[in-house]
Amino acid sequence: MTNTAYSEIPRGSVARSARIAALPLAFGGRAVAGWGRRLAGADAEQVSASAMERNAEQLFAVLGQLKGGAMKVGQALSVYDSMIPAEIAEPYRQALAKLQSCGPTMPARTVHRVLAEQLGRDWRRRFRSFDDEPAAAASVGQVHHAVWADGREVAVKIQYPGADQALDADLRTLERFSSLFALIVPALDAKALVRELRRRMLDELDYRAEADHQRRFAAAYAGDPRLHVPAVVASAPKVIVSEWLDGVSLGAMTARPAGDAAEQALRDSWAHTIIETMFSSPLRVGLLHADPHPGNFMVLADGRLAMIDFGAVAELPDGFPPVLARILRHVADAEPAKMMRLMLAEGFVGGDVPAEDVLRYIGALADPLRSRTFRFHRDWMAQQGSRVMDVRGRAFWETGRSLALPPQHMLIVRVLSGWTNILAQLDCTVAARALAEAWLPEF
Repeated sequence: MTNTAYSEIPRGSVARSARIAALPLAFGGRAVAGWGRRLAGADAEQVSASAMERNAEQLFAVLGQLKGGAMKVGQALSVYDSMIPAEIAEPYRQALAKLQSCGPTMPARTVHRVLAEQLGRDWRRRFRSFDDEPAAAASVGQVHHAVWADGREVAVKIQYPGADQALDADLRTLERFSSLFALIVPALDAKALVRELRRRMLDELDYRAEADHQRRFAAAYAGDPRLHVPAVVASAPKVIVSEWLDGVSLGAMTARPAGDAAEQALRDSWAHTIIETMFSSPLRVGLLHADPHPGNFMVLADGRLAMIDFGAVAELPDGFPPVLARILRHVADAEPAKMMRLMLAEGFVGGDVPAEDVLRYIGALADPLRSRTFRFHRDWMAQQGSRVMDVRGRAFWETGRSLALPPQHMLIVRVLSGWTNILAQLDCTVAARALAEAWLPEF
């Protein structure tokens, strides 16, 4: 739990934009200063590492302070931790980790005001007790522990005042400065990521819709031996009351290796659950949980995973897109001609590029689907990051530039790639191909 003091979300777009706009100037100043220090004989690696660390601290301090869209983008980027080049990984890893589940918190008087607005002046009669100290704080809201009038322990999720205006202002500004995020994941199309986030994230501000998504998931996965979805107790436009869960965030597990063989077996089981949920929920619920970061899963005392936070959800009433499943199968089975025909027909490739080059470029996406089992780990993910980020091979770089991702598939690909990175941080072995064959009919 963070101890950072809360300050009302700054709503003025000028003030918020100024904080983000100041970042390139600070980064550029450090680059010039570092160049001067190297001329004076300072160790180049030490100078670069120092500059990277200060850049990371400043970038994510600003994102965390702004909350809203800025912090949410930071959380979205944090799942790409495994792809960060090794020489700059640690400063960014530490800074990114602060954005996974922490943020400045609201004072009790603000919390009470929001509860009165959303649940009525007599809101206290709905609870036997209410803890004014938040249990968790995130990008657009925070969670409090309470006991409902009937004795059930509940989690009360409360949206920050001004989050709606701040969210839209942040995302508009961050789209202009999206090139900053090349400092973290150089190969990431950050502008496209921010655009897609903006389209989806404004929906997250409607807690009634989020509560409905959660109810649908809870009904579909009721009694599931691997996955638990907490029940919704009550909801309002800016407050959700749901079943309280005692557990540990999956994010805590990604920060360290497994302690022994028994824990490794548990990690493998959790990874199986995550992949199966991604592949099965479009069929079982008509929805895909679209906010991939480890803070959205909790490890319960009985070893099951609990899935939380249903603000970002993709409606997939017809299930997982058949074209994506077929492309994955052709890539996994090394069928460049079939893959290329489909990608050209569906607008995934623009330009004259050999099918074999495209297969080589995106082939690693299907690595987990090529064998009976696959181990996700940091070294494998770092290799893929280095391969895609390598601009020395011009033909390889041109292949990447020829690829296009149709907008309607961008969210799903981001979810898949995000969880691939998180599973690499978890270090786990999964029979992913069997799960794809079971839940993706077109695969």
